[in-house]
Amino acid sequence: MNEANTHSRPSDLKITDLRIARLTNAPMRSSHLIRLDTNQCIYGLGEIRDGASVVYALMLKRQLLGQNPCDVDRLFRKIKQFGGHARQGGGVCAVEMALMDLAGKAYDVPAYQLAGGKFRDRVRIYGDTDTTADAEEMGRRLQGRMEMGFTFLKMDIGLRLLGEVEGAISAPAGMLETSHVMHPFTGIQITDKGIDWLCEYVSVVRDMVGYEIPLASDHFGHMGIESCIRLGKRLDPFNLAWLEDLVPWQFTDQYVKISQACDTPICTGEDIYLKEGFKDLFEKRAITVCHPDLATSGGILETKKIGDLAQEHGIAMALHMAATPVAQMASVHCAAATENFLVLENHAVDYPEWNNLVTGLPNPIIQDGYIAVPETPGLGIDLNEEAIRAHLDPDHPGYFEPTPEWDHEQVNDRLWS
Repeated sequence: MNEANTHSRPSDLKITDLRIARLTNAPMRSSHLIRLDTNQCIYGLGEIRDGASVVYALMLKRQLLGQNPCDVDRLFRKIKQFGGHARQGGGVCAVEMALMDLAGKAYDVPAYQLAGGKFRDRVRIYGDTDTTADAEEMGRRLQGRMEMGFTFLKMDIGLRLLGEVEGAISAPAGMLETSHVMHPFTGIQITDKGIDWLCEYVSVVRDMVGYEIPLASDHFGHMGIESCIRLGKRLDPFNLAWLEDLVPWQFTDQYVKISQACDTPICTGEDIYLKEGFKDLFEKRAITVCHPDLATSGGILETKKIGDLAQEHGIAMALHMAATPVAQMASVHCAAATENFLVLENHAVDYPEWNNLVTGLPNPIIQDGYIAVPETPGLGIDLNEEAIRAHLDPDHPGYFEPTPEWDHEQVNDRLWS
């Protein structure tokens, strides 16, 4: 006879607090963790994407207190209006991760089960690899990834590699020194000499790693569509897995032109919030691969919906991720539950201490280029308090302290009358 699950009483579960731990100098970009506490001594973990303020999460507390965290979709619909594209969605996404973690713990199932079940037992990972203008050194770094078991690679190609190459870039004075001007308005162009240099760079790397393994590219820089197309066409012979974020995601028609001009798959999406932000790109078949970041796009369930919508249009979904193991594992559960998933990013391959921030997983978390999908409740992790405390922001050293000052914010923010 099976014993009843007495882990929790899901119907009686209530959120009692939303707490923050601010991390810095961690073995990845600075980020913030949130914890949703409940009346049954179980809690859920989430992560605010790097560059987003904790205020994005704390302002949601008044919407969550007293609510049952197992009502994930209902609560998400209640708070999603307070997110936005890029870092503005950080609070909503962190809360959604924590709700899924809590609901999984309450029902004693992995988060992927709450998203409909899994399509795979392990998730393919590519490791972000530090950039260098030395093509042979880049090749060696990528060979090192292959020796570690990675079956998908990525590197940066673009303006940053051409800084010391005379005559490679044409740009208005001062424009190369700013990152606050959108690509079409910079006046920056790559010259034929610059394109020749980049093609030789990629050729050297490809010869070193071979043509059989997928090799994606990113960080082309803030140049106009004409330079993107000229460069993209010249890179076609190198069989790259995708060209990423060539122009801002908002310019669907420009992505259509790039996709029609180049044979290499085109990819974007890490700054897009909610599935509605992807619809135009999908319906106009402007990209081949969508690339949401779960800590921006809306959390686990919303990102699965993005993947499902992409699949309806014949588009694959890769996942961007530069975070602690908290958001990383939320992404793993989403990837497991999404049929057209391709590959998930990791930014901490070269930082062994990243693996020590959580417990409940193998160490290292990435094994032979994959992360195994946990079968334990929720996200399948808990925090290593000692390791987290070692990376707390010295200006904000509190470890999930109560936040009563955010309990009673009163705002008339209903969207209908």
